Amino acid sequence: MGSVSAMVWTRFWCSVSGKAAGWTRALAGLGWRVSPRRSVSSSPPSRQGSMSAWVIHRYGTNEVLEYTEDMTSPTVSHPDDVMVQVHAASLNPLDVSMRGGYGATLLKLRKDPLSVMDADREFPVILGRDVSGVVVECGSGVTHFAPGDEVWAAVPPWKQGSLAEFVTLSEYEVSHKPKLLSHAEAASVPYVANTSLSALVNAGGLCRESSSNKRVLIIGGSGGVGTFSIQLLKAWGAHVTVTCSQNATGLVRGLGADEVVDYTAGDESAQLDALERFDVILDGVGGATEEWAMGVLKPWSGAKYVTLVTPFLLNTDAAGVLQGTVQAGWTLQRKALQNIMTNGRFYRWGFYAPDGPALDEVSALVDAGKILPVVEARFPFHHVPQAFQKLEAGHARGKTVVTVADEDERQAEELAQDGGAESAAQQTAEQN
Repeated sequence: MGSVSAMVWTRFWCSVSGKAAGWTRALAGLGWRVSPRRSVSSSPPSRQGSMSAWVIHRYGTNEVLEYTEDMTSPTVSHPDDVMVQVHAASLNPLDVSMRGGYGATLLKLRKDPLSVMDADREFPVILGRDVSGVVVECGSGVTHFAPGDEVWAAVPPWKQGSLAEFVTLSEYEVSHKPKLLSHAEAASVPYVANTSLSALVNAGGLCRESSSNKRVLIIGGSGGVGTFSIQLLKAWGAHVTVTCSQNATGLVRGLGADEVVDYTAGDESAQLDALERFDVILDGVGGATEEWAMGVLKPWSGAKYVTLVTPFLLNTDAAGVLQGTVQAGWTLQRKALQNIMTNGRFYRWGFYAPDGPALDEVSALVDAGKILPVVEARFPFHHVPQAFQKLEAGHARGKTVVTVADEDERQAEELAQDGGAESAAQQTAEQN
């Protein structure tokens, strides 16, 4: 058990450490074309000052969100740092969970080891895992970006987030924004793209070269990860089946889903059991779905079940880093051994992992028209609490975007006055 526990810890730590160079080699080995990044000069030394941001000083529900114009601006303090002026951000379920303290035990240790001894060092926290904006400053070792470049990125959960005027990331967490997308559209993609790629490539064993005619089931296909994964898998040539509610079937079919199972129309597992078995399952729902999902995989053929709903951070929050890791390792070992020994199916966990080079590939797919942003609603920066309320209402049909820069915020205000919600992918689905 100790070795499996160590494996869980190692895999998670690597997945959230942002070591994008290693990820690039792995993607190349799986058939991805990884483009060399251009060499440019860095900018002058870092600036100091304050900025506007939405922060929390304690964990809780929506009332803990506070707007401030006196948050200390991030600085370029390492040679590989890239400072970005945020034009747009977007919200993910992880932001709601982190607002309530999810993962705090491990994430604050990763962010600042001294915070274990001093709880006051943990706050303030800025949420927001997606960013699209413009580079304003680079560290002395940055070779891939220059001030003025339009970029997008997924912000690691231990770093200050994108619900602010500025954010600083490492060079290998950042990617050049697709040329065809606005900042608001681009901000809807990075987190779900990195999450999907981590799950499908690293845990699911899929890639562009190996996905042709593979049968893939996405459980919960109308949210951010689901809508992105449908398009990615179709671009790779896979056969995609999706579960969602009846009023989302038009959206997922418009994105390319081959078969759609309406979980509101009856027994979801029975409907899936009537279909041909699957090679890979990506589960974004968790809970009771694990009880029947393994049964719709092909037996003794290397089929894989990958869930994004794991107990790892819940365990470390409840029992501490060491004991929580051991508990998570035991859970993973027990389920993995049970399934591989009884039916030859693999049980795996998928983790979100920021990766700029992988986003370079996604950018190329977007500019080629193979992946569309799915934006359900836009909110201006001063309406962040309302954006959280929208996300918490559930039944997502894509992403909720927050516009931060003045020009983008004015556009969001106009959209809000006209009804608030929009979805480029939904419009495409209707046309199809």
